[in-house]
Amino acid sequence: MANILLTGATGFVGGRLLSMLQEQGHQCRAAIRRPSSTVDVHADSIVVGDIDANTDWSTAVAGMDVVVHLAARVHVMHDQADNPLAEFRKINLDGTRSLAEAAVKAGVKRFVYISTIKVNGERTKDKPFKADDIPAPSDPYAIAKWEAEKNLREIAQATGLEVVIIRPPLVYGPGVKANLQSLIKLVRKRIPLPLAGIKNKRSLVALDNLASLIMLACVHPNAAGHVFLAADDEALSTAELVGKIAKAFGQRSPVFYFPSRLIEFGIRLLGKQAVWQRLSGSLQVDNSAAKELMGWQPVTSMDEELERIVQRMQGGN
Repeated sequence: MANILLTGATGFVGGRLLSMLQEQGHQCRAAIRRPSSTVDVHADSIVVGDIDANTDWSTAVAGMDVVVHLAARVHVMHDQADNPLAEFRKINLDGTRSLAEAAVKAGVKRFVYISTIKVNGERTKDKPFKADDIPAPSDPYAIAKWEAEKNLREIAQATGLEVVIIRPPLVYGPGVKANLQSLIKLVRKRIPLPLAGIKNKRSLVALDNLASLIMLACVHPNAAGHVFLAADDEALSTAELVGKIAKAFGQRSPVFYFPSRLIEFGIRLLGKQAVWQRLSGSLQVDNSAAKELMGWQPVTSMDEELERIVQRMQGGN
């Protein structure tokens, strides 16, 4: 069992991860930004304020064996910041560096950093992304995450801190928000969707699968110094994903065929190219590194996780 400091413990992934870590008997401390932030009542918590180069982490990291760094300025569509890259760097690069340096001073053994699959790139063509691919980040969020990864490797080389990097794609589970939540609501309303002609393949990762991978990375001796890509075993087309969502609601799939070229033309006329990329582009992830090095296996299936999402939306347990 380990003493683990968790940042981002009040978020979508962090809340579930905290619960699973406690179930396994780990002693957890949650670093929170505001006194009003709520975490599991069984977890120790400490207020650290805003995360940047000047954050005082000394009390938070004291006595910890492992740091799991989830907190970040997340990717947003239509970022309104004057200099988005500078804003991402403040938290995702400078804040990560300050935490890692404090961890080294406190004698923390391992630092598990949750990055993003966008470090690998935005889309795949002939083969899935692998952990050892040459990174190709293209937007400010991914660039800052990649810079943080490189900085952590430098710290590891200079100090002996065991750094583990995990890059997840879209995470889904009970309480999921943003685009996937919108898609689920459309399916629930039985709105016909002209997606049958889209033949892409996209990898996602169930919330419990990602949490289980992070937990293993905290303690497995083979994890140190490696990058792991998190993903379910199954990659789906957009139409197949809609079909699975509909099945979870006990409905028939609402997708029908309409020429994808015409859909793309209409979306581009509306200036929504990014929407088309998410609907039609492929992004496949090879999760074999985690299996080969740590013996990790997904703990749940997409069908099971979607059922839990539907139960939450319908007021179930």
